[in-house]
Amino acid sequence: MYTLKKSLGQHFLKDENICRKIVAALREHSFERLVEVGPGGGALTQHLLQLEAIDFKCVEVDDEKVQFLLNTWPQLNGKIIHASILDIQAPFEGRFTLVGNFPYNISSQILFKVLDWKDQTECMIGMFQKEVAQRVVAKEGSKTYGVLSVLIQAFFQTEYLFEVSEEAFNPPPKVKSAVIRLLPLDKPPAIKSERHFFQLVKMAFNQRRKMLRNAVKGVFDEKELQDEIFNKRAEQLSVEQFAALSFRMNY
Repeated sequence: MYTLKKSLGQHFLKDENICRKIVAALREHSFERLVEVGPGGGALTQHLLQLEAIDFKCVEVDDEKVQFLLNTWPQLNGKIIHASILDIQAPFEGRFTLVGNFPYNISSQILFKVLDWKDQTECMIGMFQKEVAQRVVAKEGSKTYGVLSVLIQAFFQTEYLFEVSEEAFNPPPKVKSAVIRLLPLDKPPAIKSERHFFQLVKMAFNQRRKMLRNAVKGVFDEKELQDEIFNKRAEQLSVEQFAALSFRMNY
């Protein structure tokens, strides 16, 4: 069989019902190319391989798991990208769908990778630690609303699909999990540039307890800072308000 490696944050899905629910969610939107991130022991992979007329690839960093997958499902030969998801280019040239039980120790970094690939990502269905999943879908006014919420929701519609018990994994993690879906927005809010927008959002939440005026004063003229919106804190601003403010930055 194989060993489980704590260093890679490996908690493998074993619950067949959860695998079927993920596949059912995937099939709600049509796709031709599918990438599974972190197939591990193949619990979900074996279901994905049964999808017809799909160009399938998976990304696995662990040597031992790559060998196990190839031994168990020879049809994966040539379909495994043996690397970390964080280190690769987009796995297809065209648009593709992403799915995975994402390693919790790099889940935020994976979401930023999805942002890098946003022009090609037609759908993402991912298992995350419950707290991360809640942050991604949180709306303004919530304590869990933050940088991830704003940056993801500026480009994707977010949907909290279902929660998953610790007992669905081997070994059981010490945290609850949840599955979310991202779909590209038809009309993302206009922003001055990604650089300006990302900088503004990160500055605002870096001092989230302060009024916006104090958190972002370095990138706005003094006259702009007199606007009432700067009396608010970062968590009180909608994605659209952050987008609009990016046009008023002074460089």
